[in-house]
Amino acid sequence: MLTPILTIATKEIKDNCRNRWVAFIGIILTSLALLITFSGSVVTGELVIPELPLLMASLSSVAVFILPLTAILLSYDSFIGEEESGTLLLLLSYPLSRSQILVGKFIGHLAVISFTIFIGFGATALLVGILTDLALFSLISTFLHLMVSSILLSMCFILVGYAVSLQVIEKAKAIAILLFIWVAVVLVYDLILLTMMVAESTSISNGVLQLLILLNPSDVFRALMLVVAPHSSHVEGLSSLVQWPVLSLYLTLVGWNAMMMMLSLGLFYRKRF
Repeated sequence: MLTPILTIATKEIKDNCRNRWVAFIGIILTSLALLITFSGSVVTGELVIPELPLLMASLSSVAVFILPLTAILLSYDSFIGEEESGTLLLLLSYPLSRSQILVGKFIGHLAVISFTIFIGFGATALLVGILTDLALFSLISTFLHLMVSSILLSMCFILVGYAVSLQVIEKAKAIAILLFIWVAVVLVYDLILLTMMVAESTSISNGVLQLLILLNPSDVFRALMLVVAPHSSHVEGLSSLVQWPVLSLYLTLVGWNAMMMMLSLGLFYRKRF
């Protein structure tokens, strides 16, 4: 049962290594993380590493934009691309179930993006630990939360890419639809909700605001990072608006992934070739 899944996963990893996706994503994420960490204070006239709460707020803001976009670029042609080239029909002719094919692709893409996340944020955490006198436990636990939640967020958008890839008839439409989803979910929805959270006078009740957070995985990720990061006077006002415990936010991200996995599997089994 596991052998064909691992074979497909290995094939996806090798493909992404061969077309330089792993190196490209790793360089971009690592460069952005290091630039934010070591150059973010230049606008103030001095070059210093910001406090850990501000650093995590900056890194999570970058992650919430970059990682979903990276995930959909990894997965947008997973099925429609292979259907156009004829390799998907070849795969289906083997004694493989459709769930094995989808799970194998998912594990491969997850391995690629997890590796780049650990490299990018891990290198940043290492340098911050060496160059500052921050408490080691606080530094490690905060960056672990950042990496794990980033992986869960990326998993969700990989599965969104699968769902769209299984519905369209050409790759150009897949990337266009996914970019529209990315703008709507990560940019528009997120900015509207953040505006509501910081507005001094809003007619939306706090309960509705908490529900709106859960309805968007990118906002669940942002809320999670606000909760787990060490608080300071700069971010304490925002973090106090999030009333969900850490475990509930993690379970919500897991729930989003489970829902998108079931949707993708359902679409794959209903698709006719």
